[in-house]
Amino acid sequence: MTARWVVDEVAPERDLSILWQPISLLEKNQPDEDSEYYAASARTHGYLRVMESLRSADGDDAVFPLYWEYGRRIHHDQELVFDPAEALKAIGADEVHAAAFDDDGWDETIRTRMDQGLALAGDNIGTPLIGFTDDDGEKVALFGPVITRVPSKEQALRLWDGFVFMATVPGFWEVKRTRTERPDFGPRP
Repeated sequence: MTARWVVDEVAPERDLSILWQPISLLEKNQPDEDSEYYAASARTHGYLRVMESLRSADGDDAVFPLYWEYGRRIHHDQELVFDPAEALKAIGADEVHAAAFDDDGWDETIRTRMDQGLALAGDNIGTPLIGFTDDDGEKVALFGPVITRVPSKEQALRLWDGFVFMATVPGFWEVKRTRTERPDFGPRP
C-alpha cells in the first residue's frame, strides 16, 4: 500500500524519482529452516534475485514493472507461489531472468543494496523503508509509513509532507500505533 501511495498519489505531485531497492526478509531476519516464516521468506528472496537479474540487464527502470506484477499476483490474486517466468512474460521482459530465482550469486547484490538502506535507518526496522536526500544534501530514511489503504490525494500529500518533515527532524526516531485493520488493496492495478 505504501508503494501505491507513493507511486499513484505522491510522485506525480512532488516530482519524485523513485529507485526501488530490495529488502530480503530471509537475509534480514534469518529465520530457521523449520520456522513457519522460512518458506515464504525464501520464496520472496528468490523473487528478489529475479528482480536483480532484470535490473542488471535492463537498468533500474525495469524493476518497477516487475515489482508491480509481483504485487498484483501476491496481494490481488492471492497467488503466493508462482513461476517468475510468468511474471516476467506478463511485463514483456526476457524470461531468462527466471533462472536467477535459484541462483545464490545474486545474494551479495541484494545484501549490498539492502544494507545501503539499513545504514540510513538502522537494522531494527522492516519494510517499507523510504530514503531520500534532504534539503541539506544529507541522506535520511525512515521505516514506514505502514498504511492499510491509499489515502485521498489531499491526505496522501499531507502524509508525504509530514513524513518528510519527521525524517528531517534531528533526534526523531519513531511513531507507532497498533494496527486495527487489514490492508485494503483496492482494484487490481
